[in-house]
Amino acid sequence: MDDSCVKGILIPIGGNEDKGSRNELEEAYSFDFVGDGILSHVVKQAGGLEAKIVVIPAASSIPEEVAQNYIDAFEKLGCTNIHILHILKKEDSENPINIELIQSANAVMFSGGNQSKITKKMLGTTIHRVMLDKFINEPFVIAGTSAGAMVMSHQMIAGGTNKDSFRKGVVDMGKGLGFIPELIIDSHFIRRGRFGRLTEAVAKFPDLIGVGLAEDTGIIIRNKREFQVIGSGMAIVFDLREATHNYHEILEFNTPMTVVGMKTHVLSNGDRFEIDTRTIKVLPMNEAFV
Repeated sequence: MDDSCVKGILIPIGGNEDKGSRNELEEAYSFDFVGDGILSHVVKQAGGLEAKIVVIPAASSIPEEVAQNYIDAFEKLGCTNIHILHILKKEDSENPINIELIQSANAVMFSGGNQSKITKKMLGTTIHRVMLDKFINEPFVIAGTSAGAMVMSHQMIAGGTNKDSFRKGVVDMGKGLGFIPELIIDSHFIRRGRFGRLTEAVAKFPDLIGVGLAEDTGIIIRNKREFQVIGSGMAIVFDLREATHNYHEILEFNTPMTVVGMKTHVLSNGDRFEIDTRTIKVLPMNEAFV
């Protein structure tokens, strides 16, 4: 498939302000990226206030609360066509009513939580295939925060972290939904100290690009070729193509790792990254953000 033919848009988001807590209920009620920020970009890319947006809280352990919070958030922006799709088990991804809801949607929004819950309930199902088809052939928006962002890649970080050392085996990898196979995405990147685990992920798959998203920060990916940073924080890009030392394949489990020659880019609001050429366009000071 020629990526230039892909009509859909991806908007992975690094997560919202959790005030240092990993409590999901607290996080669910803290939407710092609503207002004029990231969530408004989702609405704009989906077609405006009347766009049909389907919220999928499949990653959450408190889906009812999270769903209501999204309804409130989108309604504050003036949206009039918001729907909640509860995927509690894999069979729900084969339900004709649920499939029709996705087929008629302009956008979907995956909540945070546990990304492996999403893949367990959706990977390889009819709803997953419908999303892939719409993403390729329509201006369909797939947005997600935290776990909902991480699940967009093919090689997905499933868990694991270690802030203090860099050792093989810290990161757990799994298969994501594969909307953007060229990237590995991590979230809450700065606040939760995830430098080591994203580095190991790209050391394991050095042909892929690692993108670590801070909270209240996202990227808009168009045509699977370019992304643009949105939000108030940083997007950290890891590129190992020209690394001179990367012994991930030969090291034993829990062995200290060293990576030398990894390119690291720190991007902010408006900056663009070309995925194919791995080149950067930094937003000029006098250029209006689009």
